[in-house]
This record gives sequence, C-alpha cells and structure tokens, in this order.
Amino acid sequence: MNVAANKPAKTNRRSKSSPPPVRIFSLGGIGEIGKNMYGIEYRDEIVLIDAGLKFPDSRLSGIDCIIPDIRYLIDNKHKMKGLFLTHGHEDHIGAIPFVLRQLQIPIYGGPLTIGLVKAKLEEYRLQGEAELHVFHEDDRFKFNHLAVHFFRTTHSIPDAFGIVVDTPYGSVVHTGDFKFDFTPEDRPADLFKMASVGGEGVLALLADSTNSEKEGFTPSERRVGDAILDSFRGCKGRILFATFASNVHRLQQVVEAAALCNRKIVVIGRSMEKIFAIGQELGYIRVPEGMLVDVKHIDRFEDRQILIVCTGSQGEPNAALSRIASGAHRHVQVYPGDTVIYSSSPIPGNAPNINRSIDALLRAGAHVIYGSIFDIHTSGHGNREDLKLMLSFIRPKYFIPIHGEYRMLLNHRNLALQTGIPEDRVFILNIGDTLSVFRNRAKRGKTIPSGEVFISNGEMRTFEDELLVERMELAQEGIVIVVMTVDRNTRQILAGPDIVTRGFVYMQDARPLLRRAEAQLKRSLNRMRDKEYDRKAWLRATQQVMRRYFMKEVGRTPHIMPSILEV
Repeated sequence: MNVAANKPAKTNRRSKSSPPPVRIFSLGGIGEIGKNMYGIEYRDEIVLIDAGLKFPDSRLSGIDCIIPDIRYLIDNKHKMKGLFLTHGHEDHIGAIPFVLRQLQIPIYGGPLTIGLVKAKLEEYRLQGEAELHVFHEDDRFKFNHLAVHFFRTTHSIPDAFGIVVDTPYGSVVHTGDFKFDFTPEDRPADLFKMASVGGEGVLALLADSTNSEKEGFTPSERRVGDAILDSFRGCKGRILFATFASNVHRLQQVVEAAALCNRKIVVIGRSMEKIFAIGQELGYIRVPEGMLVDVKHIDRFEDRQILIVCTGSQGEPNAALSRIASGAHRHVQVYPGDTVIYSSSPIPGNAPNINRSIDALLRAGAHVIYGSIFDIHTSGHGNREDLKLMLSFIRPKYFIPIHGEYRMLLNHRNLALQTGIPEDRVFILNIGDTLSVFRNRAKRGKTIPSGEVFISNGEMRTFEDELLVERMELAQEGIVIVVMTVDRNTRQILAGPDIVTRGFVYMQDARPLLRRAEAQLKRSLNRMRDKEYDRKAWLRATQQVMRRYFMKEVGRTPHIMPSILEV
C-alpha cells in the first residue's frame, strides 16, 4: 500500500496577506482646546490636517505657546503628501512656521487661510520656504491611494472647510470647526455636498466637539450684527470695540454699523491691522473710501465720530485694549463718556485678565459692555443640535469626537449614540493613539510618538518634567541665590555664604532672616570640613539646609541656586 499517496498534496501557493488598514491618529487637539493636528495614513501616504498651537496656562511661566511633537511625521517624511488646513485660526495654523523648520511639506488652504499663512511666514522670515496652494470647494487632489476634496462650512472666519479624504475603504471626513447658520454673514455652508458625501458612504467621521455641552443650535451671526448696530446707536462718545482679530465676519459687521452711524474707524493692534489688510485685499472686509483713520489723527475728529477697533478682548497683557486700560498706550487714553464693547467669550483661564482690564476701564470712567448684556457675540462652534445635524448628514460607520477636552468628547460620543451609531463604533482617542480602520471593522492600534513642544522666544524646546517643576517653583515661590568662595585644599569658607533673593522675600525687610540663614548654613558646611572636599556634596547640602530653614521660618520653599567659587 502506498501510504504517501493518501497524504494531502502540498501547495506552493502562499496565503494572501491581510490588507493594510487606514490609520487615523491625532498629534494634538484631543483632550484639549488648541494644538489641532490629525493624520490619515494608508500604505505609503499620509495626509495631515491642520497644524495648530495652544497657549500655556499659568503653570508654564516663560512659555509663549505649545505645538505638537511631530517626531512621527519626521520619521515618515517620505509618506507626507500634504498639510490641508480647515481654516485660518491660530489653533489650526499657528504651528506651521515651526513645522516647516523640521519638515518640508506642501500646504493647502482656502484663499483667506493661505493669506494668513503667508503673513505668518513673513513674520518668521520663512517666505519662499513653503509650497503653498490655494484650494476652492470644488477642487480635488489625487494621490496614489488617497484623494482629498472639500465642503464649505460656516465658522467665525471665512473660507472654513470640511475635508474629505477618500481611501480604498471609504471616505474619512474631518468637519473642521463648524456650526449651522442659516442666515450667515458670508457664503452659506454647502448642505447639499455634506449630504452627498454622507450618501456615498463615510467610513469614519472626525467632528468638532467644542460646544457639545450646550443645548440647541448656535445663534446666527446675523443677530449679532443687529445687536452691534443697536449698541452703536446708543453711544454718544467714542466707541472702543474689542474682538478676536481673526473674526472677519464680525469686523465686517462693525464696518457696516460704523458706516450707518457716521463714524470713522481707527484700527489698533498688530494682528488686527494685519487682518484688516488681508481681509480688504481678498474682499472679505469692505471699507468705504476715507473711512479708515490713522490713530495719530484721532484728535482731529469729535468723539461721536470715532470707532476704535482693537485687540485685547481676552485681556492679553500686551494687547492694545489692555495697554489703553492701563494708560500705557502712546496715542489713546480712556475718558469718561467712552464706551468699550467686548465682543467675545472668555477663553478658559483668561477671565482674571479680562476682569482686570474691565475694572481699569471702569475706574477711568468708561461705560463697558461685556458678557451677556447684549447679544454682541456668538460662537463659531456648533451646539448639540448642530452636532446631531452633522452626524445625520454624514452618517459615518465609525465616529471619533475631536477638538475638545475630555468631557466635551464624552458628550459628543453620547450625541452620536442618540443618532443611532452603535456604541462599539465610537472611539474616544488620546493624543498619539491610532485607530486602524478596515472596510468592516476598526480596532485600536499601536501608539505613535507624540507630546508637546514648548516655544520660548521663538525657539523650540522639549522640556523635561523636572525643568517644568523648576519653572513653576520660580514663578510661585521665587529664588534664593547662595554665593560663597571655598578653599579646595583646606575646605575653609573664605567668603560668604551670601544670600540674594528675588520674588521670595523683600530683602530690606528680611535682612535678619537672611543673616540667620547664612549663619546656619555656614555652621552646617563647617561640619563637613573633616571629610574630603566634594563640590557636589557641598551644593547638595546647601540646598537641603536652605530648604529646611525657609520652610521652618516662613512656610515656603523657594528655588535654591547655590554658586561655589573654588580657589
């Protein structure tokens, strides 16, 4: 009997390898407000969406802004097809100069967005360093595996777009920042295209979650325009109007109201001047001939003829309105009879600065309109009903809430469940997480390198935790500098220790405290003379003795900085 004949024949054919996933990831903008950056990856192609910054809180003294860590993009630079921008706000374009220093990548955006990017690159002396492309809503960019096209949305700045990335398994849609405004100041959102994209089948949706805690629809900009006109008509003196410089729709409303009230416009603040120039060049801000007046000529007109449009609606210390409020502006002071209008909502963490500015303006005799006194501001982000409407238009298979702190993402997740998306198809990610999406399934993948890069004086630094703790300590508790001269051979203190403090105690009032500290430190170090001299040990002992002493005497532990000169 031939046993071998009964064995199954071996085959030389290899089993087909499983197809690669579409990978979706975030390097910023999830679990936080700002620093938006998202990637769609398939095989050897990555499409990047937005490159924003966020501003530091009070814990990060000396830091100007924070941007995403793009190590993963640098390591995969051969895959980068382009950076596509949803709109021109800083939390979506602010990191571009720093990205370009590390990674050459074509940049695509709407007309106003690219105009703002050009101005930003000029500010950082990077003009000519970037390949910039202006897109329009019907444009389409095709790569080997991926294709990118757009739909117009409504936001607080013109040329806001949702971005659609076509993949072999279906479309991945990123909404950008949006709301549904049926009486907009600019071109309306393209509801037909949104519905059309949804009808063709959407694999995954990434959607703005900022206002997911707020009920109803976000109010229309048209209502704000009417309120601005009403508030102007009630003013007899000068008007100072503070808003976000990037809120171009609001600026046009201000121009129209000023024209109806026969007021000249003075623009103050570098970013406001830049936006007015770019907005006028592109036709988004339409100012009648002779209406703009240089701030140096403001005294040539009566108070009832002047409207000052300025930065500083968030109480920023160096912004125009803050300098006016403190009396530090060269050309404008506040007088009784002036009306100051804040047309913005406080960004979390900015309320103390705003309140200080308001108090200073009130003390100077100005009438201040802020908060909900009039409907002089509305958000550019959709409330809960806006978000549900977008989910209904797009009808995604998988949903990823983005652009918001964790509670906002969680609220948006719950809204998605209400619209019928199964719970196991909604994914709340962290920065650096990846979601591997196939045609009929999705799973969490490996994390990628991510984090924060801190910008200080225009330079990029990745700070270690110890350095951040040190900066916080310096800001909150002050610094004590201890200086002494030591003979290395005899281990004798030749001069000092002398103590200098900054931001800890006022030296004139604390001399007895500091003299006692110097004496105690000298006694402790003299006890080390019997041992072989070790500079590190002396520095460590100085820090320990001073920390214990000041905690006992004043209940605080400043940052101790010893300096030993050896002879």
